[in-house]
Amino acid sequence: MSITVENISKNFSGFQALDDVNLSFPEGQLTALLGPSGSGKTTLLRIIAGLESSDAGRILFGDEDVSHQHVRDRNVGFVFQHYALFKHMTVKENIAFGLESLPRRQRPPKQEIRQRVEKLLEMIQLPDLANRYPTQLSGGQKQRVALARALATKPRILLLDEPFGALDAKVRKDLRRWLRALHDEFHFTSIFVTHDQEEALELSDQVVVMSQGQVEQVNEPAALYARPESRFVFDFLGHVNVLEGSLKNQKLTQGDAWVSLPSVQGDREAQLYMRPHEVQLARSPSAHARLPLRIESVSLIGSEVRIELQPEGWHSNELWEVGMSHNEFARQAPARGDLWYAVPDIGHLFTDAGSQPRTVDWHYPTTATAHP
Repeated sequence: MSITVENISKNFSGFQALDDVNLSFPEGQLTALLGPSGSGKTTLLRIIAGLESSDAGRILFGDEDVSHQHVRDRNVGFVFQHYALFKHMTVKENIAFGLESLPRRQRPPKQEIRQRVEKLLEMIQLPDLANRYPTQLSGGQKQRVALARALATKPRILLLDEPFGALDAKVRKDLRRWLRALHDEFHFTSIFVTHDQEEALELSDQVVVMSQGQVEQVNEPAALYARPESRFVFDFLGHVNVLEGSLKNQKLTQGDAWVSLPSVQGDREAQLYMRPHEVQLARSPSAHARLPLRIESVSLIGSEVRIELQPEGWHSNELWEVGMSHNEFARQAPARGDLWYAVPDIGHLFTDAGSQPRTVDWHYPTTATAHP
């Protein structure tokens, strides 16, 4: 079941939560609504569910306009961040609740309800906990039960609001992997809200980045990370190193720092964005850049060494971050307080407000093109 959002707007006492939002959610895909608090993602999810009404626009499930349908008629499964399990009911009673609450003509026979609950308990890998109460479960177990309860009525669409936000990092990672496997098996159309960039990029087929009630960008995770179309998306999707300065004679300069930008014409203020993996470190400046940085910290945790650096003789709003392999770290032995130089491989140049970035690749120095 595909979902189409057309011209949806919502205002709360003068606060514009959503402003003319248009989106398509493909059938069978898992889509993430990603953005900071107040961006409108939860409001949009609740409007799709029927828990909130919009001021303008409409919601389509397939070709059916459900904008004015009551929530109980939309056949949508909803999973909340804080589980919303009934404390006085056992696990199996919680899962069966939605089925047993259906109108008599739609309610399955008791035997079918029991069989469906047993199947769901197997699916969430908690068959031995059927008679426990929510207070006897861990956070991860509660969220699995909440998901099983949402799936019990065989909804056309599954909506999840920060489903793993209340869990610790390891449990969240395990549940993300489990939910992805579950989705791949059953192919239901799902939308989940998150402010966690890693979660959105790892779990979803499509990511919708939202800001101030509007859609900033929609794309597949890998393409979104590789080709952000605005400063906001760049800043929100992980760490980014930024050089702000004056562009003149194909060179961007600030203080003691400069970067050569072949084939970029014009004199103006500009910002060059570079992901940590798009920059290397060297003991001396390169032919195309002089970016002196002093090492602030070195972290050896993870698959690569993360090095944080403070600009030397120029200014940046945040520390720079560069990754280095463990083998390279052992060979070069960079230490806190050392002066190094950043050597950019690829950069993304913003010049005019609202414009898309132009990508500069110093391996092919004659190119500087806008993203398609």
